[in-house]
Amino acid sequence: MNDSEMALTFKDGVHACIPTLLGYIGIGIAAGVVGKSTGLSALEVTLLAVIIYAGAAQFVMTGLMMIATPISAIIFTVFLINSRHFLMSMSLAPTFRKDSLWHNLGIGSLLTDESFAVAMNAVANKVPINAAWMHGLNLSAYTVWIGSCLLGALIGEWLPNPQQFGLDYALIAMFIGLLYLQLTSDKSKSLKNRVIAMLTVTISLIFLLRFMSPEMAILVSTLVGCCVGVMMEGKQ
Repeated sequence: MNDSEMALTFKDGVHACIPTLLGYIGIGIAAGVVGKSTGLSALEVTLLAVIIYAGAAQFVMTGLMMIATPISAIIFTVFLINSRHFLMSMSLAPTFRKDSLWHNLGIGSLLTDESFAVAMNAVANKVPINAAWMHGLNLSAYTVWIGSCLLGALIGEWLPNPQQFGLDYALIAMFIGLLYLQLTSDKSKSLKNRVIAMLTVTISLIFLLRFMSPEMAILVSTLVGCCVGVMMEGKQ
């Protein structure tokens, strides 16, 4: 079988996204409901999903809007929260170094925690992913996210107090699921190294929270944990 016959397609990327779609739907509906409860219209909630496209940032934005936070503070906070995407994009970039700048911009613009996890699992398992596959993965998630946020905003008409249902914790549950997926699917790294890297992040975060904002502390502690993990892998 030659390389062209083995090449993954856009449709393959769509199929790879399917296992994560329930998570997108659940988190998106929750984000839409919470957004609607702050006084945003269904159109405004949908535009947030289209333009921001970040579950954590959308939850934080709506919370800050509820307490009348200045727009400059909201923008800076969202930037800090989403700065982790620089790390994810840099980790994934070598896989697409042969693709055009436009392909890389498209992939980076729609990269999420979930699509990054799926892509890195594929890379770890030696799956020959390409730009077409990644576009299928990203665009499927993007489309479902927008639709889910819109649906959540419409449901929010009948749920004026979403906190009583715990919807603001839906994103945390999604991240726990992603962590489990990463730990169980990637057999190339030792459990010891993973535990040490996670402990490094945890200890660093607890320490840095005394001196930094939560968003900056998360970013720095993640960088420290990544550095420790890379050094340990390099010694093997």
